[in-house]
Amino acid sequence: MEILKIEGLCKKYPEFSLKNVTFSMESGTVMGFIGRNGAGKTTTLKSMLRLVHPDAGHVEICGMDVAEQELAVKAQIGFVTGSAAYYPRKRLAQLTAATRRFYPNWDEARYQDCLRRFALDEGKRVSELSEGMKVKYQLALAMSHHAKLLILDEPTSGLDPAARDGLLGLFLELVERDGASVLFSTHITSDLDACADTITYIRNGEIFASEARRAFTERYRYLRADEAAVSPELAAKLIAPRRHQGEIEGLLRTADAPEAGSPATLEQIMVHLEREVEA
Repeated sequence: MEILKIEGLCKKYPEFSLKNVTFSMESGTVMGFIGRNGAGKTTTLKSMLRLVHPDAGHVEICGMDVAEQELAVKAQIGFVTGSAAYYPRKRLAQLTAATRRFYPNWDEARYQDCLRRFALDEGKRVSELSEGMKVKYQLALAMSHHAKLLILDEPTSGLDPAARDGLLGLFLELVERDGASVLFSTHITSDLDACADTITYIRNGEIFASEARRAFTERYRYLRADEAAVSPELAAKLIAPRRHQGEIEGLLRTADAPEAGSPATLEQIMVHLEREVEA
């Protein structure tokens, strides 16, 4: 069952445009939404949630048309951002009191459990929380109304590796224990190597790829070697190669050189494909 379906989403700004963004994700999965800063990730999320009004396109979440059933849709989702700066002087208790009124399926027992588990103090102001604790508070709100789709916009940005690892564990638990689906927008691709089922890659406002993570990564290999040991024929197949101190490194399409180099990571793939665009 598709939890999210986006068709032909467009949004034009003077210096940037989303162009016919189309992809879908299955229920109970984690989708990594990747692209460099400014590629259109946040614009896509805001357009699909109608936080900004798209110029064209159709979005369904949980089988509902977002344009026609916006309030019902938003009752089924949780939106978590790594740059939460809303109401910095408000205490968490005040924000929760205002938030719970919008969710008919609010689960107070679940909320209190999240407070204990995440060591959240409702008496604290938002400005007193670390970046990681802000994300955990947003997660607590999402978990407390049993969100079916969790939309994460750069949730681990600015966190240290240990904090990021802890949050990734929470995201996976939401999928495995609660049956939630997670759309994880990030430029930190290493986070997705551990948790994403599928990858959707956006470049300059257009979808470049949307498929299973393993299928996507298996289409590429990474080579780093002494340049003298690399044949001219193989070097010519490298995507966005770089040479330094007698070494050459670059990306290869597996179909071009299935035995060369080693399996490429998401980060290596994105770095070299973006470098190719800039060349």
